[in-house]
Amino acid sequence: MALPPTISEGDRGPVVSWAQYLLTRVTLNWNQIDGIFGEVTKKAVEDFQRYNLTVDGVVGPQTWAALGGGLPEPPTLEQGSTGTVVRYLQTALNEGRGDFSANDNPPLVVDGNFGPKTAAEVKGTQQKTGIPADGIVGLQTWAIPVHAASQVLADLCGVTGPGPH
Repeated sequence: MALPPTISEGDRGPVVSWAQYLLTRVTLNWNQIDGIFGEVTKKAVEDFQRYNLTVDGVVGPQTWAALGGGLPEPPTLEQGSTGTVVRYLQTALNEGRGDFSANDNPPLVVDGNFGPKTAAEVKGTQQKTGIPADGIVGLQTWAIPVHAASQVLADLCGVTGPGPH
């Protein structure tokens, strides 16, 4: 697969969000996925690069390859989404109740249909973990830590990126 374009401090947009997600997946100690390549992102890139790459704070071909930047991104899920990944998400939210997921609604019906109840549970999970609560499962929601065993929500739903496993 083709790697994304080179990005550096000052860049913005979905490609930056993808790099931030991958950095979160690899380091599991940094969760700022905002699409803005600022000082925090640059430091995270440099910290990652210290593991066998040239430390320059730029996400170029070698850094993208090491991060897994050529892999497919997890899907964005929202009301109206359907399918197996939605079923996995519903199962994960039910199993994470009170842990990483909100515990104030009845368990979700695992039917593969992302309706209002699934959206409400996603919002509750987002609120519980301190990220913007919009009810949409994008990169920042996929990166929510779920277990002490270095897993994130994406792992439980079969849409993992690279990272320690």
